[in-house]
Amino acid sequence: MTKIDWSKYPPVPGFDSIKMKREIQAKIYEETKHMTWEEQREHTRKASEAFREEQRLRRAAEAQS
Repeated sequence: MTKIDWSKYPPVPGFDSIKMKREIQAKIYEETKHMTWEEQREHTRKASEAFREEQRLRRAAEAQS
């Protein structure tokens, strides 16, 4: 496993990661609270697919730079 040099990633002043996590969880809960298990699974699949596509496009753009 590759060791990460965390000194390259200094903390961002004023950024609260726990607050951000809770806000994201609340948003997802509101989107899915009335869905069946199958609908929730499909929602998660689509979100994962969109995230992977976004990452693929970002990597492609970086490779062209």
